[in-house]
Amino acid sequence: MSPATHLFMSWVIAAKTTDNPRDCRLVTLAGVLPDVDGLGLIPDVVTRALGYRGTLYYEHYHHFLLHGIYGGVAIAVLLACFARHRWRVLLLALLVFHLHLLCDIAGSRGPDPDDLWPIYYFGPFNKNVMWIWKGQWRLDSWFNEILSVVLFVWSLRIAVQQGYSFVGVFNRRLDEKFVGVLRQWTAAWKARHTVPK
Repeated sequence: MSPATHLFMSWVIAAKTTDNPRDCRLVTLAGVLPDVDGLGLIPDVVTRALGYRGTLYYEHYHHFLLHGIYGGVAIAVLLACFARHRWRVLLLALLVFHLHLLCDIAGSRGPDPDDLWPIYYFGPFNKNVMWIWKGQWRLDSWFNEILSVVLFVWSLRIAVQQGYSFVGVFNRRLDEKFVGVLRQWTAAWKARHTVPK
C-alpha cells in the first residue's frame, strides 16, 4: 500500500491506543519507517533522468532491508527509547510494523499481474523465507484508494477530538495550526447544520 495509507492506518491505531501525542507519533512512525528502504527510487529516477546508466536500488532493496523482522525490531526498539510508556510503544510499534507488512502483501502489486512484491521476513540476512500472495491487488486499485480516503477522514475526526493529528508526526507547530483549522471548520459546519430549538 502507499506510504500515505500506512501513515493514516498507523496513526489511527496509535491515536486510539496511546495516551499522549509523543507516543502516538512514535507508534505512527513504526508503521511508516519500513518504507525508508524504498528511498532508492530517488537515485534510480535521477540517474535515468540525467542519462546515466540506471541504478536499481529501489528494485533490489525495497521490501528487503526494513520489511523483515530485524528491521521491525530495530525500529520498535529505537522508537521505544523515546517513549513515555516504553513497553506499550514497543508492542504497538511491532503491531503496526506487522500490519504494514500484511497490507503490503495484500495490496502492493504493480500494473502487471505478475508484478508481485514479496516480503522477505528474515531479510536482509536471508532471502529463503519469502511471503507472497498471488491475489495481491494493484497499488492504485479502487480498494486501496477507498481505504486511504476512509482512514484519512477517520483520522481527521479523531484529530478534532484529541487536539493533535498525523501532521504532528512531521511538525508539531504545523499540526497545531492544522488541528485549529479543522476545529474551526467543524464548529462552522455544526453551526450551519444545527436546527434551533
